[in-house]
Amino acid sequence: MADTPVEYIKHHLQNMTYGNHPELGWKMAETSAEAAEMGFMAFHVDTLGWSIAMGLLFLFVFKKAANAVTSGVPGGLQNFVEICFEFVENLVKETFHGKNPLIAPLALTIFVWIFLMNSLKWLPVDWIPGVATLLGADYFKIVPTTDPNATFGMSLGVFLLIIFYSIKVKGIGGFAKELSFTPFNHWLFIPVNLVLEIIGLLTKPISLALRLFGNMYAGEVVFILIALTFGAGVFMGLLGLSMQWIWAVFHLLVIPLQAFIFMVLTIVYLSAAHEDH
Repeated sequence: MADTPVEYIKHHLQNMTYGNHPELGWKMAETSAEAAEMGFMAFHVDTLGWSIAMGLLFLFVFKKAANAVTSGVPGGLQNFVEICFEFVENLVKETFHGKNPLIAPLALTIFVWIFLMNSLKWLPVDWIPGVATLLGADYFKIVPTTDPNATFGMSLGVFLLIIFYSIKVKGIGGFAKELSFTPFNHWLFIPVNLVLEIIGLLTKPISLALRLFGNMYAGEVVFILIALTFGAGVFMGLLGLSMQWIWAVFHLLVIPLQAFIFMVLTIVYLSAAHEDH
């Protein structure tokens, strides 16, 4: 896959990209340079594929648990799903102060879906890319949340919901008034208020996306750096193996924590959107 450590790192951080090359037309990028030349409208096939796969896995597991629900002694899967439901439901009751039946299902979906996408990080960094290389795919990443396109896509969805419910609950006039007269309740400060509130509004999806992407991407880079030690002799290989295990154990906290933070902030932002002053 790569001859030098630098090429190895670049290889593992490059997405499988399909797009319209200005000279070669629609094709799969064979190099990182070709991927860059395809521009903004190129598709990261691996990110799309794995994010959809994790979404389908989420639906399959929870649908299976719903079909197997019993009033008697519940099985392990039913217990797990019920714990997830109760955890999210209690969190929404404590955090969300409006009335909207969509919030709890949305929060559950966000938490489980992001958790499943993050959990792909536990697979050794060379396994899936190695299989993909044997099948003819030069580049292949499997953790969707290490791609800013995925995290910004999810945060953009949250942002659109914030705008939608702000207008639905407060009306266009009420929403405009909130932006114009907060934090300084005087017409002279309307320009200042608009600048502050619009910046604050726009930073919500940006912070959501960058927080998740930054933590997952940094963790992936560390896994790749540790993997480089396996080919540097027996001692370094054993050291790399132990470091890989320690870093993977550390991600037992990081992976669910990042999913939890994204979910909680989504609930908080949507709760604010439902507050009509």
